[in-house]
Amino acid sequence: MKSTLKAISLLLVIMMFAVVVAACGTSSKVSVGIVLPTKDEPRWVQDEQRFKDALNGTKYTTEILFSQGSSAKEKENVDALIAKGIKVLIICPQDGDAAAASVEAAKKAGIQVISYDRLITNTDAVNYYVTFDSVAVGKAQAKYLVDHAKGNGQPLYLYAGAASDNNAFLFFQGAWSVLQPKIADGTFKIANSSEAVGLQATAELTRDQLSKIIGQVTTNWDANEAKNKAQTHLTAASADKKGDVAILAPNDGTARSIADVFGTDKAVTSFVVTGQDAEKASVQYIIDSKQSMTVFKDVRTLVKDAMGMAVAILDGKTPETTGSYKNGKIDVKAKQTNVIVVEKSNVKSALIDSGYYQASDFKGL
Repeated sequence: MKSTLKAISLLLVIMMFAVVVAACGTSSKVSVGIVLPTKDEPRWVQDEQRFKDALNGTKYTTEILFSQGSSAKEKENVDALIAKGIKVLIICPQDGDAAAASVEAAKKAGIQVISYDRLITNTDAVNYYVTFDSVAVGKAQAKYLVDHAKGNGQPLYLYAGAASDNNAFLFFQGAWSVLQPKIADGTFKIANSSEAVGLQATAELTRDQLSKIIGQVTTNWDANEAKNKAQTHLTAASADKKGDVAILAPNDGTARSIADVFGTDKAVTSFVVTGQDAEKASVQYIIDSKQSMTVFKDVRTLVKDAMGMAVAILDGKTPETTGSYKNGKIDVKAKQTNVIVVEKSNVKSALIDSGYYQASDFKGL
């Protein structure tokens, strides 16, 4: 009898242990894995918090990892998330081409892939793409420069993002479509790119032509590289390439660096400089008249769209899309989010009244 009771007790202990192990295994599972490019840019830290907020109150879990500017680290992150049993991968690639290997591994594991903000290229392993209208961003930046042009022959300095980022091409493509007619009619005179000068009569640039220009004026999305390039360009610039100038800067981080350089050159009478992302530091620059504008891309909406797609997939539904993008191998179904131009006159209405930032975040508002 005693031996039977002991056996039953041992069996109960084993069963309880199995339940605990199973529960622990289940709790370690992650529903949605998110990989972002770097923690060193305010934009991505901001996105991290938005993602955390987006899943509050749902039955799903998420883990967010940063690639810190390394495609190798990005692959490690994706492999780690695959091992945790994710069902959906949301990834903003460090390098669109290099990320193909990572998402192909995810596809083999039966994971649905959402390319976030930047398109992963030359692979069929991308299911969806959530993005702002990148061509519209470039057009908005260029239109601002055109609207604030001074006279004829105004020096125009062109800068671009990283050649490894498909968005950089789309931004520049959009900007060129607006700027080129004003270069052709003499409103602007390209000051810092021989490749752009050679193509100034070409209204629509091919990918190869865009690549040649971007290769000359890339900032690699790096503020220090943008600063060094601006210093090099101004040092080499003749007097007729200074005075009142127009500057196409690709984003806020590079815009502030470029503005700081142009602002210290006594031969530069005034400058208009573009940006994007509505980073807090650049909003303060706009308030202080150091940066002219930024293209506000409300990441709350972008995150909401991405997480909405992920939850739809997890619920066994088909996510809503509004168009598609060619990634070099397939047409990737996409959902686009609109953008807003912010300058000094509408900082309050666009960013404060909408609840995106608090008025206390800024001085002199």
